[in-house]
Parts: sequence; C-alpha cells; structure tokens
Amino acid sequence: MTNTDLDAHALLPWLALQQAKGLGPVRGWKLWQKLQENCCRAEYLRGTGLDDSTLTHLLTPQHALLERVLAWLNDGPERHLLTRADPRYPEQLNRVSAAPLLLFVEGDPAVLTLPQLAVVGSRHPSYVGKENTRQLIPPLVEAGLAITSGLAMGIDGLAHQAALNAGGTTLAVFGSGLAQCHPKRHLRLARHIVECGGVIMSECYPWEKPQAFLFPRRNRIISGLALGVLVMEAAERSGSLITARFALEQNREVFAVPGARQNPQATGCNRLIQQGAKLVEEANDVLEELAGFSAAAVKIHDAATEQLLPYPDLLDNVGLEATALDIIAERCQQPVHQVLTRLVELELAGWVESVPGGYVRARRS
Repeated sequence: MTNTDLDAHALLPWLALQQAKGLGPVRGWKLWQKLQENCCRAEYLRGTGLDDSTLTHLLTPQHALLERVLAWLNDGPERHLLTRADPRYPEQLNRVSAAPLLLFVEGDPAVLTLPQLAVVGSRHPSYVGKENTRQLIPPLVEAGLAITSGLAMGIDGLAHQAALNAGGTTLAVFGSGLAQCHPKRHLRLARHIVECGGVIMSECYPWEKPQAFLFPRRNRIISGLALGVLVMEAAERSGSLITARFALEQNREVFAVPGARQNPQATGCNRLIQQGAKLVEEANDVLEELAGFSAAAVKIHDAATEQLLPYPDLLDNVGLEATALDIIAERCQQPVHQVLTRLVELELAGWVESVPGGYVRARRS
C-alpha cells in the first residue's frame, strides 16, 4: 500500500487522535466531531490552543502504525476495529463520555448490541463465591442476558465459563492487547468464547502487553457495555469496586451478593449493599431491575421433590463456608471417627464436598 493510499485511509485520523498525548478519549471524541465540521482540518487544529507536542502527533501521518493495525486486521476473518463513528460500535457504550475512540474486536460485532450484565468479583474467590457464580449465571443467560467480564482469574473466568456452559453468549474485555492474553492460562477460554459466538475486545493495540494502569481503565468498558454490574464477591479494596463505581457514574444498576461478615472476600459486597446496591439472592433480583426483563422471563422449574435429609444433625453443622472436621464433631457432640465416617457417606451421596479446610454443603442440599 502506497503512502497516498495510506493518507486516504479512514482509520488514519483516528490513530492520530489515539496517539496524541494529553488528549484522552473525552477530548479526542469532541475534537473528532469538530473536525468533521471543518474542511481545513490542519488550520482548525492550529487554532485550538493545543500544545505543540499534541499538534505534532495530530498532524504527523501514522503510516507505520496504520500498516501494523491493518496487518493485524487482515490476519483473521473475525478481526475488526470499530471507531466511535462506526455504526457497529455498541450504542450502550457510546453513551459513555469516556468511551474508547477505538475498539479492537475478535468475533461477531453484532454481539456487542446484546443486552449485557457485567459480572465481576474476586480473583481469589471463596467456595461460596464460586458456587454463587455457577448457580446465578444460568438463569440470567436463560432470560436473554449476555455475560460481560474481564477474563481475569477467579470470578471473571468462572462467569465466562458458566455462561458458556449454559449455552449463552459471553464477552471478554482485555486489559491488554488481544494478542497478549492475560492471564495466559485463559488463552484457551478466550478462543472458546469466540468459537461459541461471543467476542473478546480491547481498546489497546493488539500487541500491547498488560500493564497495571490498563486494568482500571478496562473496567469502565465492562460497566459501559452493560445494563448493570453484579459483584459476586469482593474484598473492601478490590478492582471490582472500581467497576461498580464506574457503573454508578454511568447510571448503570449495581448489584451485590451478600456474604458472611467473617469472610473478608465479602466485605466489599456488604459495603456496596450498605451504600445502596441491590442485594441479590437469586436471578430475579437482578432481572426485575433491568429494563426489558422481569421475573416472568425466567422459566419456572418444578420444585424438587422433598427429600429426607440423612444425618440432619450433622448436615446442620456443615455450611457453605469450609468447616473443619473437628469443629463439626464438636458442634454435633459426636466422636470424630463417627463424624468422619458419616461425612464420607454424605460425600458419596452428593450432600457435602471435601474442600481445603474441611467440608462444605454441596449444591444438591
């Protein structure tokens, strides 16, 4: 491609705005809109009062960068670069003043228009946090929501996987370039998301490596795409709470699953609820707050046939938090060896699970 061809390419001015230091997405978008109204763009830019460094970036053709971007786009059929002026750019996100000027996407861009719920939480979730994620996601997917998250370890990855397992659509927002999947162990999950009809996306150039400052910026995209943000489990100082804050600023709904006060991973959720986030115990708690959804959207399943609980006195002392064997025996006032034998029976029958630190109630119970 010749320099003349590159000069005429529609992406070139967008790359100039993206590269200009000190502009940012808000000023960059306003400047783009102004430039469409002025045929003498260079003359207009010189009259805006921008500093010399920013002007230099805006007036210097980014040929090498454009060629690198085009090479990435041409390397796969599912690759797209959406500008804020592109009709395929998600409308929900475009309403956010700080929406990215550019959005690199792998997968079908039409997925970006689906009604979405952002699901975020701890990178080191407790057993309860994991179970809540696995149980709450399927009925939300069944009601028609796509699940959006950040592909991080912990709740993010579990939310993506739960959506896929339920036959739903999920969207992953990277805190790096799409060619630099982070964490690397989620590379297979990222590919599976695209293969199953979802998308992965980022505002970063595909080759950009993950950096700490990129992840909080990424969170505004996660919340901006969604109708609301559901925080599954979060400590008091957590990146998930940054996403919740962005959601409030963007006039999105905020939901939180409460947790035991003894669980430090639940402190952030409990604090959000104190501050006005909606407490979530079941999927309908989310659906009834979102426009276009209601409890009626979820199929009502027949109630499970009542079962007699084996060893009810023992099961009453095994909760959703890991409980050590000796503590269970003490609470039941039974010999440890007898409790252990019964716990093994209950585990084989699917009533409890053995986890690090003791035993927890299984989903069946």
